[in-house]
Amino acid sequence: QVQLVESGGGLVQAGGSLRLSCAASGRTFSSFVLGWFRQAPGKEREFVAVIRWSDYSTNYADSVKGRFTISRDNAKNTLYLQMNNLKPEDTAVYYCAASAGSRVVVSRQDYDYWGQGTQVTVSS
Repeated sequence: QVQLVESGGGLVQAGGSLRLSCAASGRTFSSFVLGWFRQAPGKEREFVAVIRWSDYSTNYADSVKGRFTISRDNAKNTLYLQMNNLKPEDTAVYYCAASAGSRVVVSRQDYDYWGQGTQVTVSS
């Protein structure tokens, strides 16, 4: 059973930084793709970033390119999202997700496992 546990959310002023973590357990993730999604109040859950565990291939939503960086630590089985130059529109619950396929996918329907989410609030 795959378990994903996010942490690192909080309240930050616009222009500030946060690093989210996602501790993954229950499987060997070498063949997985892991991603970050977010959901703001009243909006659909949207793709943020994705990384393929095996070869570090990444993809980002246009809205976060150049500001957010996705990475992973093999030894700790942990996924990260470094968020810099945060904006009020980045305010959302951020979710870690895992896909058992090998393609670098951006649709939430392609992900099989989800964490419980962590709140990020950016004040103006």
